[in-house]
Amino acid sequence: MRTLARRARHAFPLSAVTAGLIAVLVGVTSSAAIVFTAAEAAGASPGEIASWMLALGVGMAVTCVGLSLRYRAPVVTAWSTPGAALLAVGLDGVTMAQAVGAFLFSAALITLSGVTGWFERVMDRIPVPLAAGLLAGVLLQFGIGLFTSMEGDFAVVFAMFTVYLLCRRWLPRYAVLLSLLAGGLVAAAQGSLRLGSVELALAAPVFVAPEFSLPVLVSVGLPLFVVTMASQNLPGVAVLRGDGYRVPISPVIGWTGATNLVLAPFGCYGMNLAAITAAICTGPQAHPDRERRYLAGVWAGVFYLCVGLFGATVASLLATLPSTLVLAIAGLGLLGTIGGSLASAVSDEGSREAAVVTFLATASGFTLFGVGSAFWGLLAGVLTLLVTRPRRAPAGVAEQTADEPPLEVPPRDPLR
Repeated sequence: MRTLARRARHAFPLSAVTAGLIAVLVGVTSSAAIVFTAAEAAGASPGEIASWMLALGVGMAVTCVGLSLRYRAPVVTAWSTPGAALLAVGLDGVTMAQAVGAFLFSAALITLSGVTGWFERVMDRIPVPLAAGLLAGVLLQFGIGLFTSMEGDFAVVFAMFTVYLLCRRWLPRYAVLLSLLAGGLVAAAQGSLRLGSVELALAAPVFVAPEFSLPVLVSVGLPLFVVTMASQNLPGVAVLRGDGYRVPISPVIGWTGATNLVLAPFGCYGMNLAAITAAICTGPQAHPDRERRYLAGVWAGVFYLCVGLFGATVASLLATLPSTLVLAIAGLGLLGTIGGSLASAVSDEGSREAAVVTFLATASGFTLFGVGSAFWGLLAGVLTLLVTRPRRAPAGVAEQTADEPPLEVPPRDPLR
């Protein structure tokens, strides 16, 4: 019996389960409404909208569980939030069959990126401080949101923050979980948490045969690929590498693209490496032993599967959760990662200015040509580094040190 209990604790560490649950909670509540809007823009029926959630949930479950177990690292995937925002505008007047054709085209390009390995070669050339600055910029809004959300509901957020601080002192492994419970209890006492209105219903897959329209492929499929790679996969890689996980990126990108390719006819429009939600699973709050944090990725996949299976009930569930509670728990769960990223970004004096530029540009939320600030922030940082980096001395020329006096040149004899 004791052996069974030990095995259960080994396979179901509470901190990893909590990290996986919070990652899914933050991911779904922050962007599911955008996915629904994108599906409605293509004229999806309620059954097709539920099928979208089912396909996305199954795809994220398969990739989270499979890739985390394969590489023993917390590889967390997500649907493309900027991609959904793009679709919400770009699918107006497009049939569902044409939309599915665009999904397949984008997924094929992502798969090709993984197979050829070009994306990983680009990522390998990015200095660590710039990647850390990029990550800190992406996560900054959630750290700030922890405190701005106090304006909307001070009692809930302050209770969560107080419990978090007390637990960090005496129960650090359970700080985030107990903060979530405290917020839920206060919200229930206020009457802002109404779980009784949620109705459970299973989602069913709906297959849509693709139709390939060149204008739709160019105007929807290609931009969907660009924003998924630049605004999602790029910071997703930065999260993994920022916490020291040297996962082979090409196979991971290839598998997300292939899974997307298979599930696209059922509504899986875009999948990628997660950034914000992944950071919840890669930090010390997920597990004190970094070699065991892959379990947080596995549990995130389990909870994503539940979201997919009950896709028809997600909208009603979202309506019961106060937005301030979600913002607060995201901020608390990411405090450690934000701090570590900032420390890594400014650790190297030679690239400190470039890392700060990357951080500020990314945190600004600047968008151009439909591509988010993560890409432009990194580009600004790389340009800063290239311009400000001191030139190396020519080969064979010794550099003069600060404590070495300059060489004295004797005056020239005019008679010689």
